[in-house]
Amino acid sequence: QVQLVESGGGLVQAGGSLRLSCVASRRTFSSNAMGWFRQSPGKEREFVAAISAESDSTYVAASVKERFTISRDNAKATVYLQMNRLKPEETAVYYCGYRNGSTWRGLYACWGQGTQVTVSA
Repeated sequence: QVQLVESGGGLVQAGGSLRLSCVASRRTFSSNAMGWFRQSPGKEREFVAAISAESDSTYVAASVKERFTISRDNAKATVYLQMNRLKPEETAVYYCGYRNGSTWRGLYACWGQGTQVTVSA
C-alpha cells in the first residue's frame, strides 16, 4: 500500500500562487501515473491535473489551464502542482492520487490526506 503525503497548502490572496507537493512512499513511484484532485464542501471531487509515469503526457483541466502546471521528480518520488493566479472559488482540499498504471488515464485508487488551499478575495 502506497502512502501519499501532500504539503504546500495554505492561505493566499486571489491572484497569488502556491506550489503543492506530494511525496509517495512506494519505491515503484516512477512506474505510476499521478494526479491532483480537489474537493470543496458540498461538491464532488474534481480531477485537476495528471501526469504519466515518465512525464511524457500530462492532463490539466480546462478550468485551470494556463494557470496550473503538474510535474514530477521520480528521483524524489514527488509530484508537484504549481498553481498561479488562484481564484477564491478554488478554495478546496487538494489531494494527490496514485494510479496503478503508467498512463494518466484511468482510475486512481490511493489518496493522501489532502492539503487545504484557501484563496481569499
